[in-house]
Amino acid sequence: MSTSVVRDRRRIPGRQALGPLLSLAIVVAVFWFFLPQFTSVSAVWSSVTSMNGALLALLCVTALWNLATYWLVMAATMPGLTYPQAAVVTEATTAVSNTVPAGGAVGIALSYSMYSSWGFSRNRSSVSLLVSGVWNNFAKLAMPVAALVLLAFTGGGGGSARIVAGCLGVAGLAGAVVIFGLLLRSRESAHRIGVGAGRAASAVLRILHRPAVSGWERATVKFRDRTVLLLRARWLRISVTTIVSHLSLFLVLLLSLRAVGVADSEVAWAEALAVFAFARLLTAIPLTPGGLGVVEVALITGMAAAGGVRAEVAAGVLVFRALTYVLPIPLGLAAYLFWRRNTSWRRPVNSAPRTELVPESA
Repeated sequence: MSTSVVRDRRRIPGRQALGPLLSLAIVVAVFWFFLPQFTSVSAVWSSVTSMNGALLALLCVTALWNLATYWLVMAATMPGLTYPQAAVVTEATTAVSNTVPAGGAVGIALSYSMYSSWGFSRNRSSVSLLVSGVWNNFAKLAMPVAALVLLAFTGGGGGSARIVAGCLGVAGLAGAVVIFGLLLRSRESAHRIGVGAGRAASAVLRILHRPAVSGWERATVKFRDRTVLLLRARWLRISVTTIVSHLSLFLVLLLSLRAVGVADSEVAWAEALAVFAFARLLTAIPLTPGGLGVVEVALITGMAAAGGVRAEVAAGVLVFRALTYVLPIPLGLAAYLFWRRNTSWRRPVNSAPRTELVPESA
């Protein structure tokens, strides 16, 4: 083994620590420096404690519904998956994504482990995770565009930041749709994409002194065939559940703002949607687990710029994040422990029940 390879391996721990350190630095900067400069803790707490009881109850019910909406997405993309299983895998992986640096990758690995223990093959799991992820990103990219259109119809201003967000959404959505369309158009297109992706990955691995990849074109074609089968049968169900999931998340934010006193005359729902869409676009870059710190800054500054009172806006955003970021962590831990201890759902790999996929147009 060459000395250069040994040196590269010795440097890996230091490089792996850069991500967590960057995440920690961002979180510290936001909560210890940004928020105190933006508003006072006492003012935020005063806004939180002044919430109306009935509206708070409605907010809690909406937050629980929001958690449940992604179970619908996972059940739609994984034929044979029950809703209780969808709840367990969704909450457990969400908790990981919200707490661990590079939690998205760890969450995917945990999803594979859970699905495998319930009898789902790796291919079925891959199609489910990739289709749900693609549809989720389609929604993220489309929301800034929709928000700008709604602002135009409701008479809201279109500031430069919103225009930029809309343009990014249009460009990203167009590019994603084109690539995904090429992948699904034919087996030959999927084969070419697999060959190109394999060559690109091999070039990167060569720099890292790792062996080249192989068989990506076969895997891509197989994924394409399975994805086409799933989408022909369930594209409408997957699309509707994905849209409902994103709109439910926005509803939690809107109710949180209204509960702490941010009136529609200060921040209209269309303006709130535009800020929300831009903040969601930022989470495509995983700087911190669950976008912690980044989402708060984007939402608070955006809502305040739209006309909201700083203390009330900060309070509303923190309530929203408590219900959508913090709440899933203990629920996810409970879901993970349930998965570890529950053996009644266990099946040999590739023995999970299969649901016949009938095209929705039929």
